[in-house]
Amino acid sequence: MNAADTAFILIATALVLFMTLPGLALFYGGLVRARNVLSVFMHCFAIAALMSVLWLAVGYTIAFGGEGAVWGGLGKAFLAGVTPESLQGNLPEVLFFAFQMTFAIITPALIVGAYVERIGFGFVLLFSALWMLIVYAPVTHMIWGGGMLSDGGLFGATGVHDFAGGIVVHETAGIAALLVAWVLGPRKSKSTPPHSPGMVMIGAGMLWVGWFGFNGGSALAANGQAAMAITVTHLSAAAASLTWALWERIKFGRASLVGLVTGTIAGLASITPASGYVGPLSALLIGGIAGILCQEMVLFVKNRVKIDDTLDVFAVHGVGGIFGTIMVAALGAGSWTAQLGGLAVVGIWTVIASLALIKVCALITPIRVDLETEVNGLDLSIHGERAYELNS
Repeated sequence: MNAADTAFILIATALVLFMTLPGLALFYGGLVRARNVLSVFMHCFAIAALMSVLWLAVGYTIAFGGEGAVWGGLGKAFLAGVTPESLQGNLPEVLFFAFQMTFAIITPALIVGAYVERIGFGFVLLFSALWMLIVYAPVTHMIWGGGMLSDGGLFGATGVHDFAGGIVVHETAGIAALLVAWVLGPRKSKSTPPHSPGMVMIGAGMLWVGWFGFNGGSALAANGQAAMAITVTHLSAAAASLTWALWERIKFGRASLVGLVTGTIAGLASITPASGYVGPLSALLIGGIAGILCQEMVLFVKNRVKIDDTLDVFAVHGVGGIFGTIMVAALGAGSWTAQLGGLAVVGIWTVIASLALIKVCALITPIRVDLETEVNGLDLSIHGERAYELNS
């Protein structure tokens, strides 16, 4: 065990959990109407709790328990055989488990943004649970757990280069989000602006800071690669924030706070797969393009495809992760065959499995709330609480 590496990953684990709670919850919560903000908090918090238990039970062993092509087996279910002295590389394995658990938490939580303001709470829990086990954990095994997309697998000796989750996290969550939104259908009223842009900014700031653990921690060591990953993460986020705001100003005559910080998230998602392989100038290039590309994809999904992906999960996270994965090859840090092949394999897996899970879960519990509940808001109708006292 290396004490410095262990200390660093302990901190990174806390930072990645911080991304979901409270970062993502606040970011998404501020973007919805006031009558639905608590439902967003409830979704994020409940998913965090449920994924933690499922990761212990079978998620971790599916992802990291063995050497199958898509399945790690059940040998480490409930951390069987793992003690405080067990090592994963230079780290205590139980710490590696905890660090990876925070990724298993935030990935299904990202999907929340696609279906807010009209989704059934039971469906959220059932779909998230099955999706993490059937989509996320096998994809994690394929790329990070020694499966068919890793080194020496389907695409040769180097395998797919995905440093911190452009494919594993962002492509899978983005595609699933688009599919859920498509099946669910649009909200009855889509014109209401975010109820709290300030809350959105606070959440985005927390995500930015937490992303240092997400990308830097993926080096699994306190070393130069981790330091560079943190540096390029920051620079990509900064560049994308600026280009999003500039493009918004050119197209619409004003740059908004919500737009600026959404650009931040686009830059963070886009640098994620490349963060361990590129330098500062490449980070500026990736972020600068992402701020414009992801903004255009937001408009494309809403206006051309006409899918109510409410908080633009696919356009920002999905497209950002896919773009960053391609840029790994474009910048010479990975092979075109492996990067494009990995995107294709995971994309097909995610589409088929996610659609099947949506249909199965909808047979068990209602996917959508009734019209009265949607109009009145999910907070009071489903959870019996309000975020704000209206007469105070």
